[in-house]
Amino acid sequence: MELADLYRDVILDHNRSPRNFRRLQSPTNTAQGFNPLCGDKLTVYLVMDGDRVDDIAFEGSGCAISVASSSLMTEAVRGKTEAEARTLFERMHALLAGETGEAEALGKLAALGGVRQFPSRVKCASLAWHALIAALDGAQQPAKTE
Repeated sequence: MELADLYRDVILDHNRSPRNFRRLQSPTNTAQGFNPLCGDKLTVYLVMDGDRVDDIAFEGSGCAISVASSSLMTEAVRGKTEAEARTLFERMHALLAGETGEAEALGKLAALGGVRQFPSRVKCASLAWHALIAALDGAQQPAKTE
């Protein structure tokens, strides 16, 4: 199997069966995300236990890349400290910007690296990540990928 096929399969799987696609009943932190370029909208819900992400979920609508990225993000961030979640954000930002040195350290998240070949889709892949940071920061305004 080609690496590109594996990446495509990961994205398709997470789009068809997104993990943690639900509304949390009592989140401690929430943030909305909006991509005006293609209309993706989502809400990220966190339950923080001290500085650790005890639970995370999302809901909304978007393209396959946006939904897959949101799903992958929730799996990667659950159980991490806030600092670890922020480090993952930075690594994903670097990957999407074309810094391939981060790919091996990201596991399944590296599947999103192919998106950088399509600059207009990078914002789709990064939306959930920006919403995560907005939730951690307690932002009142929706995170946008303008």
